Amino acid sequence: MTATAPHFGPSPIRRPLTAAALLAVLISLLFGMVLAGASPASAHAALTGSDPQDGAVVATAPEEVALTFSEQIAVSDDSIRVLDPSGERADTGAPRELTDGGPVRYGVALHSGLPDGTYTVAWQAVSADSHPVSGAFTFSIGAPSDTTVALPSDKAGGGLVGTLYSLARYAAYAGFILLAGGSAFVLACWRRGAGERPLQRLVVRGWITLTAATLVMLLLRNPYTGSGKLADAFDLDGLQAVLDTKPGAALVSRLLLLGASALFVAVLFGAYAKREDKKEKQDLTFGLTVGGAVLAIGIAGTWALAEHASTGLQPGIAMPVDVAHLLAVAAWLGGLAALLVALYRTPHITADAVRRFSRVAFGSVVVLAATGLYQSWRQVGSWSALTGTWYGQLLLVKVGLVAAILAVAWFSRRWTGRLVDGAGRVASVSGEGEGPGGPEASGGPAGPAGPDEVASGDTAADTSVDTAVDTPVDASVGTRGTGGTDVTALAGTAEATEVTEAAGAAEVPAAAASDPERAAQLARQRAALTATRNKRVRDADAERSGLRRSVLIEAGIAVVLLAVTTVLTNTEPGRTEEEAARGNTAATAPVAGGQVNLSLPFDTGGQNGKGTVRLDLSPAGSGSNDVHLWIDGPDGPMDVPEVKLAFTLESKDIGPLPVVPDRLAPGHWTASDVQIPMAGDWKLAVTVRTSDIDQTTIDENVKIG
Repeated sequence: MTATAPHFGPSPIRRPLTAAALLAVLISLLFGMVLAGASPASAHAALTGSDPQDGAVVATAPEEVALTFSEQIAVSDDSIRVLDPSGERADTGAPRELTDGGPVRYGVALHSGLPDGTYTVAWQAVSADSHPVSGAFTFSIGAPSDTTVALPSDKAGGGLVGTLYSLARYAAYAGFILLAGGSAFVLACWRRGAGERPLQRLVVRGWITLTAATLVMLLLRNPYTGSGKLADAFDLDGLQAVLDTKPGAALVSRLLLLGASALFVAVLFGAYAKREDKKEKQDLTFGLTVGGAVLAIGIAGTWALAEHASTGLQPGIAMPVDVAHLLAVAAWLGGLAALLVALYRTPHITADAVRRFSRVAFGSVVVLAATGLYQSWRQVGSWSALTGTWYGQLLLVKVGLVAAILAVAWFSRRWTGRLVDGAGRVASVSGEGEGPGGPEASGGPAGPAGPDEVASGDTAADTSVDTAVDTPVDASVGTRGTGGTDVTALAGTAEATEVTEAAGAAEVPAAAASDPERAAQLARQRAALTATRNKRVRDADAERSGLRRSVLIEAGIAVVLLAVTTVLTNTEPGRTEEEAARGNTAATAPVAGGQVNLSLPFDTGGQNGKGTVRLDLSPAGSGSNDVHLWIDGPDGPMDVPEVKLAFTLESKDIGPLPVVPDRLAPGHWTASDVQIPMAGDWKLAVTVRTSDIDQTTIDENVKIG
């Protein structure tokens, strides 16, 4: 039967207050991201400064290279390496901490007597939020030179190992959501679902996925933060080093909690599902609820203790907020997955169970909005970071996906409102409720088939099954009242089919004795007829079909939302990215001094040796500069064999820094990216050669910066 669109009239569950609350949640989630002022960086260590600076030219070799970071990092012996122009190590060994109560600084000593040239500093560390960070820059001693060292293009945590680690992180989130959310759905919304195999498989698969993903992350942790080589995943020394770190301890704690969770799952789908005594079941429900909540909080805490929430601004508040956020996600999306499985795979899910989940989902969304509001402010902090950083842009995508799920959920709530209450209108084939009577109270299964039924033969059995599947379902569809499907007729169909199947079941041993092939054929026919009967009855309820489709759409969007969330956890927060960029800009930005224009007459003393040098230096500040030089003779542009420049800052004993311009046209030379390390009164020396033996040097003081 084709499901009809929902009636867009007043709904028993749609109230103005509810709609206003949902709207307020969305608005606060978006606008609250950027409230409050600047604060310390939240997560992901970033390089904010260095000594020497990136691109600097120093007169003499420094004793050490020091790096400044936005937050605490974990370093190893090779975390900071300094390489000379030939690629050999110029540092003396392991870095040492130079923080001393101020900004986070680490330094590495250099060998004495280093020759002039360009040196490369490559660094790699693990930030306090467990993510690997890396980078490289260059500086020069005396003057820049060619170098055989290539700056690394890949960031730490990339490559195949990074991809596998990210997939394991996604699987871990998904597994936790199914495990915690599926269990919560059973205990809070539909306790009789503990005996349904599809829900049992969903929760158990969530446990297996989370356990396997945690083991993979533990093995990959060493190469993920170090060499990037997959083979190092089985390095026992590296694994021991991982266990001594905060992320490693968190992963081991998660495995221990998962061991206890296995016992919880066994009790939930074992003793709890079979318990019939009402008082005993209530006591067991309370115990499982408390125990499950403790385990869920503990497992969620393993993320909060090792990632973004554990470092930066207000970690004492951020960690419990992060736990609440993750639990709300699990209750909402995990319960949504359980509801989807129940609607598709179980014939007994009731309207009351769907409505209870609707209330749980609404409460979860409210918690998500409140905790997400705080987390967004903490990680973003400004409008520019919201729109101008990768983290902020991903956050906007996440908010859009949440809004899309809520929009689809609005339709789901309307379908839920049309489901029938009580015994007369339920989304169940048998009319089972959540009352103490259980399935047996609504009629239960038919009794064993009598001898006459068994003697009816193959033809009678097949005919009775066909009749039970076809005729009553069509009748039920045609006799819908104001509420929907005639459940009494459908229940009668189910009972008639069960009687027939019982007769067929008694017939199989006799058939198997004489013809095993015939017995197998009968078993396949009965299975096909049962599946057809279940599908027809399931699809006959327009409300259930409509709810099933809308929940499926919600689940599809949730899968994408989870992927975006996983990427967010591995992305440098916008607040940190902006502050690191400001620190680097302050450390390396050139001091502009305006363009310098010089006109210098010269005379080399030989034939045609007189002329004038016109020189433009722009922007005449520290950092990169461009030089244009023209030589004019008595009769116009003058072409000479060679022109050289040199800059010297005598007050700081820097230089001379040689510059060899390129000939652009007759009488016109140019040089780009001329590095001036600092502002000051520089002496500019221009050497002009007009023949093999005739040349002269003109000096002029220029103010740069």
